[in-house]
Amino acid sequence: MRSIRTKFTLLTLSAIVVALSIATYIGVYSIKTLGKSDADQMIHLKCTTGAMNLEAYFNGVERSVETVATLVQDNFETMPMEQINSEIENVRHLFGKVSHNTNGVLTYYFRLDPEFSKEHPGFWYVRQNDIGFQEHEVTDITQYDTNDTSAIGWFTIPKSLKKGIWLPPYHTENLGVRVISYNVPVYCKGQFAGVVGMEIDYETLAKEVEKIKLFENGYAFILDENSNVIYHPQMESTLQYGEKVAIDSPDQVVGDHHVRYHFDGTLKEACWVPLSNGMRLYVTVPLAEINSIWQRMISRTIFAAFIILLIASFVMMRFATRITNPLHNLAQAAQQVADGDYDVVLEDNNNDEIGILTRSFMGLVEKTKANIDNLNRKVYYDAMTSVRNKAGYGAYMQKLQDLMDNHTEGLMFAIGVFDCDNLKYINDFYGHDKGDIYIKKASQLICRTFKHSPVFRIGGDEFAVIMENEDFRDRDKLFNLFREYREEICAAAEHEWEQANISMGVAVYDPEFDPAVIDVARRADKVMYENKRLRKEKKSRA
Repeated sequence: MRSIRTKFTLLTLSAIVVALSIATYIGVYSIKTLGKSDADQMIHLKCTTGAMNLEAYFNGVERSVETVATLVQDNFETMPMEQINSEIENVRHLFGKVSHNTNGVLTYYFRLDPEFSKEHPGFWYVRQNDIGFQEHEVTDITQYDTNDTSAIGWFTIPKSLKKGIWLPPYHTENLGVRVISYNVPVYCKGQFAGVVGMEIDYETLAKEVEKIKLFENGYAFILDENSNVIYHPQMESTLQYGEKVAIDSPDQVVGDHHVRYHFDGTLKEACWVPLSNGMRLYVTVPLAEINSIWQRMISRTIFAAFIILLIASFVMMRFATRITNPLHNLAQAAQQVADGDYDVVLEDNNNDEIGILTRSFMGLVEKTKANIDNLNRKVYYDAMTSVRNKAGYGAYMQKLQDLMDNHTEGLMFAIGVFDCDNLKYINDFYGHDKGDIYIKKASQLICRTFKHSPVFRIGGDEFAVIMENEDFRDRDKLFNLFREYREEICAAAEHEWEQANISMGVAVYDPEFDPAVIDVARRADKVMYENKRLRKEKKSRA
């Protein structure tokens, strides 16, 4: 007859073998799946990051050209033709400053259509390595048909399309180098006047793309929307635009913007992201290199599973379930507390060491929970106004920043900033006790208006409100209501310190222009100070 210990040991070992086998199988399958998924995500992340860098590079050129083109066109609308020479000089000076601050610019130019002005052809500046931009002799446009887009495309194509456009790589006849250009047409009272443009050195673009590396043999390349090569690091530098295609086998789509293809006999997987100028950035890695990562992890997992089986068999023969279960429960409770959840329930009436430890732990949890509640109240709330203080404001702003960093879909909020006018005057003239009344009155007005939004006192006389959900949608209505309440309080007040003269400003989060939540707060603060200035001017005129 076998003993209970033997039966327990055999049963436990059998359970461990079965459980570990199942866990190992699931682990191997999960590693393979997650390994492929992680590799895809890494390629996608690298491609997205590279695209963002390239977009920033391209956007810098676009903004520079668009800025100059807009100013030129605005001035042309009101400029008499006899002042065109003076205007060209102004553009020359402005373009020089803009181009100096734009990375990778090889040339910049402002060329006038001969039909608009035969007397003034415009200008063309070329970067010289040692002395910066120098004026270069311009191409004689009168020798070409400006309606034929097959010649001098940098001039004829934007004229034909009537909008700014990136042109694919081409060789400049005068410089003998390969460039990419962005060109914007300019109009004067509806008439085509000319083109403003910049040319980027092709080698600068190549260097930007070559910075994108992944694993040991991963690299990036650029195609146009028809898969014609713009730049590829493993193709000859003399490659002409449209001459080759980087993907020489039929595409196999393996995911969103992911393709699998053969190149030079090697099976590869690539992720591509469209660029705003019509090009596509690809990041590619050999498939064998991707698979080798999760294959090594599977080998290690199987080996680790075998070691774990040996260790678990030895351990389970030496410890009883009645000891491990209470310890397991206590460990889970400790992890729950470590994660910030103090709603722990543990019951152990035994008088052994585990029972004493359990009761002591529960007592400590209750005391800690009470202390944290009191501490949070002291740390995050203002004693005078009972609204949240600057520390609470910082914590809430960090929560919003985390949502922004995680690219939370549908994130919408606005920040309102308020400042009490003339608090120093009230403190100095009537005393700080009256100044405290003034601050409390301001806090009550803000809380009364924004009932569903957190209110913060972020300075001596400065408050903030973070509007989300319903208050965000009704923010215009709430600010009108705030003005009404403010007027009512000021009209009913018998003393200056009982009034609520408060300047305000609001800014709405824009994901395209606000990389950090502090940028929204700064814009709101700027609007508030402008409101304060206008209120002072209005009061002085009255």
